[in-house]
Amino acid sequence: MINYNLCIMLNNYQPLAERLRPQTLSDLYGQEHLTGPDTALRKSMETGKIPSMILWGPPGSGKTSLARMITGEGRAFHTLSAVSSGVKDVRNTIKKAESGRMFNPKPPVLFIDEIHRFSKSQQDSLLAAVENGTLVLIGATTENPAFEVISPLLSRAQVYVLKPLDEKALDKLTARALQEDKTLKEQDISIEEKSALYRFSGGDARKLLNIIELLVNTTEERPLVITDELVVQRLQENTANYDKGGEQHYDIISAFIKSVRGSDPDAAVYWLARMLDGGEKPEFIARRLIILAAEDIGLANPNALTIANATFDAIHKIGMPEARIVLSECAIYLASSAKSNSAYLAIDKALGYVKNNAPAPVPLHLRNAPAKLMKDLNYGKNYKYPHDFDGSFVQQGYLPDDVKNMTFYEPGKNPTENKIRDKFRKIK
Repeated sequence: MINYNLCIMLNNYQPLAERLRPQTLSDLYGQEHLTGPDTALRKSMETGKIPSMILWGPPGSGKTSLARMITGEGRAFHTLSAVSSGVKDVRNTIKKAESGRMFNPKPPVLFIDEIHRFSKSQQDSLLAAVENGTLVLIGATTENPAFEVISPLLSRAQVYVLKPLDEKALDKLTARALQEDKTLKEQDISIEEKSALYRFSGGDARKLLNIIELLVNTTEERPLVITDELVVQRLQENTANYDKGGEQHYDIISAFIKSVRGSDPDAAVYWLARMLDGGEKPEFIARRLIILAAEDIGLANPNALTIANATFDAIHKIGMPEARIVLSECAIYLASSAKSNSAYLAIDKALGYVKNNAPAPVPLHLRNAPAKLMKDLNYGKNYKYPHDFDGSFVQQGYLPDDVKNMTFYEPGKNPTENKIRDKFRKIK
């Protein structure tokens, strides 16, 4: 016999976000571009012919709920978390899917949350099952799948992009929470001001509902009127919308790097402030500045790498809050510097050539000759020591014959590399 009082009590202990998890497409707000009547995804759901797919979107946009709706009834649904699952778990799930096909012609769905955390080998283990139709893969990620999902797997899946909830969607969600949730309906709650509520939620449905639940649980007065002042007071501090563990972490560091690369010191300092205010580790920022100094400034200003490296050392010696000044100085210097990615392009071009061509032998005059036998074989015999010549330069080949006509380094268009280009022209 069902204990209804117990069911109600357990339901009350469920988080509000879980109680209001969308069960139908009409409850999934803000994603109408994917779920509307004439969309490809909606038609796939209606026909039951579901392709493997990657759902890419920020936290709280409805990826998990949408995956369950896509699966529908009458089809097995397996879930794995990339945080806690390994290759063995993937293989065991594939075996279950294969055995289940004996009783159900519809291929089961394997839902992998945070698929971007899967290593290459873990993603590789999915390929055969996806390709032969043993299962339908639905992966959820907050990161750009073009960078985080291996190409063979990505080519076998459709990518659907979910959006953060806009104000219209947030309005619908708050109205549903107050009107449909049994626990909230029993209390006299109204929203007088929503600016702070929506700002702190950042377009994240789960975060919005968590804030509402926090306000209800920490405020005894009834009726409860939600205002901007109350939201700020209950959340204790007016923190920036920055999540060190989520997509904001990557979005803001990306904006910071692109601002420095784009030579905008004001934007660089703004994004730096956003990161520091959000609690980002100074060491993480400093490491990225070292990479940027080599990748985006390079030979246009070789001092940039020295300064970036000195910044990393300095923040370890002094710590926060003074480290903010060192980071600011470095960011402004790098943003104001001349830019060149010639070294970055040169090594990638060389690596691409090496990968796609057979290894060429080292020319005899460049080989090491540590023993008499090597010398007898003419190892190093015709090598010309550059410092024995004017300007410490002499014409001789340094590349194998098969590679000697290749040019990997193209000097950038900046004052420093213009001098290098002129030097090469005179030499040649």
